[in-house]
Amino acid sequence: MGSVLALSSRPGRQNSPFPHDRPLSRWDRRDGRLPNPGSFDGLHRNCKDVFPQQIEGVKMIVNKTLSSFFKVNHTFHLSAVAPSNYRFHVDYLQSDTDSKETNSPMLIGEMDSSGSLNAHSLFHLSERIRAKAVFQTQQSHFVTWQFETEYRGSDFTAAVTMANPDIFRESVIMVAHFLQSVSPQLVLGGELVYHRGRAEEGGILTLAGQYSGPNWVATLNAGKGGAHASYYHRANKQIQVGVEFEASTRTQETTFSFGYQMDLPEANMVFRGMLDSRCIIGGVLEKRLCPLPATLIMGAFVNHRGDKLQVGLGVNVG
Repeated sequence: MGSVLALSSRPGRQNSPFPHDRPLSRWDRRDGRLPNPGSFDGLHRNCKDVFPQQIEGVKMIVNKTLSSFFKVNHTFHLSAVAPSNYRFHVDYLQSDTDSKETNSPMLIGEMDSSGSLNAHSLFHLSERIRAKAVFQTQQSHFVTWQFETEYRGSDFTAAVTMANPDIFRESVIMVAHFLQSVSPQLVLGGELVYHRGRAEEGGILTLAGQYSGPNWVATLNAGKGGAHASYYHRANKQIQVGVEFEASTRTQETTFSFGYQMDLPEANMVFRGMLDSRCIIGGVLEKRLCPLPATLIMGAFVNHRGDKLQVGLGVNVG
């Protein structure tokens, strides 16, 4: 699904720009009823958050908060494997991320030095209904335009997405999601992807399930397109681990990945590492430079099979 809508990246954390769902908020639990299962895209989020985001070259990010709603940041990236670029990012977000009753929009935009634009908007039409729109351009060409409507019941979530509709080429991608909380620990649901073009037409059905324990979460997606399984475990306050297995029937490839995260609050440090079946080993260290409002980021990824090494250094200010 992430490849269809171009809204997810791998490895690393999912890159939805909006605040993540909080499963224990007043919105998700009411009068002892079953919790709301959240969005379909967030099923594997706990595991993906453990994996490091690949960093290469030299990167500097400068953040500036102009008000409680308005934030901007500047990103300078010098790379040896891709063109160096500059990105300007703007956030207009609600201050109360748990509130579902306000009509204030949430707007996010980003433009780079080549003129490519990435824009997201989120509107809460009512307490239970929200609408999202995404537009992406590559220089002067539109590459993605999609619209999503989501309804959150007390114990279920239903969503419909339309991506890249084109009446001239007679093409469109439609996606339907549904998740239902069967018990406080078990969530079941599915995803239906329908695509139509001049040359082909078809659909893919994927079933999903998630079971949560006191300190672990197991998730499985399986369908005609392949399977995606993940397991997340929080060992203690400092250590979290995650395991992922992905198989694709289209590419006939399978990958197995192991990731972990170590939090060292006394040293103001967070380390994330990973190892996968493609013989890729990597790690990213984040160090808060107190009392300065800055974070130092150092990372390295080694592909032993391809005999490649990528090293990165970054500073996040603000």
